[in-house]
Amino acid sequence: MIPRPVRFACLGDGCCCRARDGYGYVYLTLEDRRRLAAHLGLTTGQFTRRYTAVTHGFRHLRHPDRDCGFLKGGRCSVYPARPLQCRAWPFWPENMDPGTWRERVAPRCPGVGRGRLYSEEEIRAILAEQEAAADLP
Repeated sequence: MIPRPVRFACLGDGCCCRARDGYGYVYLTLEDRRRLAAHLGLTTGQFTRRYTAVTHGFRHLRHPDRDCGFLKGGRCSVYPARPLQCRAWPFWPENMDPGTWRERVAPRCPGVGRGRLYSEEEIRAILAEQEAAADLP
């Protein structure tokens, strides 16, 4: 279910960068890896070998059992180059249930209810981008 239009502004406090429920997979597309590598001054291959792993055929940042390795001092150290999954927060498919939004997203994310208003159409577009990327190993 798509929530009605929602106000949201990323406050950069790192709440969404912390592992939840025992894991914190950050899945990566090839474009994510290219962008992060360039940001860090690495080749895509160097970035991939140094920072990623594959589980069940999907590439992700290493150590999904910990907070994101790019979380430094409570803030994202690669914010301009952050992966699609991070850019899409809080508009993840699993968050679109009103109960989940109310009980798990809004209370832990101080950016919910602030900032600009995202329309239903914008939220649908963000969800569609994630869905298209989900099929990429």
